[in-house]
Amino acid sequence: MIKTLMNNSGAVTVMCRKIFRENLKAELSYSGMLVKELAAKSGLKKHTIDNYLSVRGRMPSADAAVRIARVLGVSVECLITGYETAETKDSSRFSPEIRHIARTVENLKPDNQKIVQLFVDTLKKHEASQLGGNGV
Repeated sequence: MIKTLMNNSGAVTVMCRKIFRENLKAELSYSGMLVKELAAKSGLKKHTIDNYLSVRGRMPSADAAVRIARVLGVSVECLITGYETAETKDSSRFSPEIRHIARTVENLKPDNQKIVQLFVDTLKKHEASQLGGNGV
């Protein structure tokens, strides 16, 4: 994950751009968001985000990374390292898949949200009964 390069002043640790690029791609995929949507919501230009996603792309500035992370509902640390710390887990402790489900349900009409909740509760009880649990 981390490359160490040597220069005249000693070791310099550089985070691989590949990690950011791959994490950004994964978060975009899980969110179901297009690059142009991310650009519009973050206030960044589409070609700037395309650059972050390209093989020869560069790392974003701190400001751009914060904007992207906020729109995707993750921490900057998650985008850069792929991991959350204890401090950031509270705000985005769920997997990208679960965050995608939550965002999708959040955009449904209230009546449909209730149907999804009923389905999830029923599924949970069904799994618990198969495992001999109490459904809680």
